[in-house]
Amino acid sequence: MLRIPPELCTRCKGYKRLCGLPLCPLITRFKAGVRASLKINSNIVSGSTPPTGIIGEKNYPYIRAVIGIPPEVRDAEASYYDAPELWWGKASLKDIIELRSSMVSAVLRVSANDPLTLYEKEISLAAISFKPVDSEAKLIKKPEPKLIFNPYIPPTSLSAPADTVKINSSPKISRVMEKVIGDDLSASESIWELYRNNVSIYIIQRALSFGLLGRSRKRKLVPTRWAITAVDSILASKMIKEIRRMKILNEYQLYQVSYLGNTFYILLYPKEYSFEWIEIWHPSTIFTKNADTPIVIDNRESWKGEALYMDGGYQAARLAILENLYRVYKRQAGVLIVREITPEYYASVGNWHIRESVRRISLQKPIRFDSLNEALNYIGSRIKIDLNNRYENPLLKFESRNRNRKLDEYM
Repeated sequence: MLRIPPELCTRCKGYKRLCGLPLCPLITRFKAGVRASLKINSNIVSGSTPPTGIIGEKNYPYIRAVIGIPPEVRDAEASYYDAPELWWGKASLKDIIELRSSMVSAVLRVSANDPLTLYEKEISLAAISFKPVDSEAKLIKKPEPKLIFNPYIPPTSLSAPADTVKINSSPKISRVMEKVIGDDLSASESIWELYRNNVSIYIIQRALSFGLLGRSRKRKLVPTRWAITAVDSILASKMIKEIRRMKILNEYQLYQVSYLGNTFYILLYPKEYSFEWIEIWHPSTIFTKNADTPIVIDNRESWKGEALYMDGGYQAARLAILENLYRVYKRQAGVLIVREITPEYYASVGNWHIRESVRRISLQKPIRFDSLNEALNYIGSRIKIDLNNRYENPLLKFESRNRNRKLDEYM
């Protein structure tokens, strides 16, 4: 994908809008960071972690453990600083950038092979609490806001190495989480037990990442990116096995969900379970600024559930649709998800918004069609850019693979 050069940002200085964006994400991050830094007294930062925590992967197994603290923000107010399930449909891109950029990340150097260090200090328990936890970090040096000319990095907080992190209130852990931590279960058994007892997937991800799941003697800290992939994969594999035993959906259902400049068209159709993911990026987004035509990305999986390539957005959408098939519809179906990304999506915020958008189809009434052809024609008519090129239209390719019908039916 072609990107905005830093030279343009330097000329713009955040207010000339030379890139065409409605708001400069770089300036928004910087201002939020300045406000957060002004709340830090000396090298001490205190507040309530939402909770939020990250385990890094660089230099594994000697890695970084990060606890996010919004300075002087406490109790219920702090919970909104990292809350994908609460943000959806309410928080704007500007809101999310400001919230995430307003925290201070206290960084500890740890060994992945020594999860007990964080557990004994209750840092790992604070990361999985379902309520904010009062925390205090003594920083080795006070963080300074920096204006980084890279609008493609998801919004992150001020970061500084910490000498100590203290947990000053008791983390609130669900009973099932306490039981799983105390039991000697495999990681996959633990993840499924938590999930089927309605523990938030974001808490499950952090529990695995902070070394709280798995066989007692084999537990390790797991870099957050790896933990997210592992949780998605374990849950998806379990649900696919169950879904393949269910009856096949007997109609064509289409759902449409929009959020943060992204529109998702989710089509369920009569077929044994299969999944295909199509992304259509407008040529005028911040990520495709110099492209002359839409950029189309296609990913799909085999019968075994193996994707053509690994991608976080694909995995998030896939798990969300499997949740719906398994828990709500109790049917198997062919699934096509088309994600249309418009210029309104002017800053990357991570893949959580994909998961939360697809999850919400069960709250809608579907549009029903008599055939795959009708459903695909409808999607094509709703997409805001021209897809009439008969050789490049991703909907044509999908229809051809699934029905073996003539391409000129769409002409």
